[in-house]
Amino acid sequence: MSSDILLVISNFPDHACATTAAEALVEAKLAACVNILPACTSIYRWEGKIEHANEVPLLIKTTRAAYPQLESALRELHPYELPEIIAVSVAAGLPAYLNWVAQETQTKD
Repeated sequence: MSSDILLVISNFPDHACATTAAEALVEAKLAACVNILPACTSIYRWEGKIEHANEVPLLIKTTRAAYPQLESALRELHPYELPEIIAVSVAAGLPAYLNWVAQETQTKD
């Protein structure tokens, strides 16, 4: 089960955008849970310049099966030209929690 669960990380420019995205992902059953973390400072190179930005990180719990649709939805919801979308496989976790993530992201076909 754990190899089917993913933790997806993304950063948004503000809390309002982050909340809108989080609610949309959970409502669409593409994510079981989304944590909206406190704002952080990101430093990165973009178009040859060092940039500093305040961003709001999201930790998104989903499954491999739901990931393609989740990625597509995030790209639509995200205001950035090139959004950070990183999926990390969950190697282990509380079995009941992992089962819950799987159940919450199942859609009726």
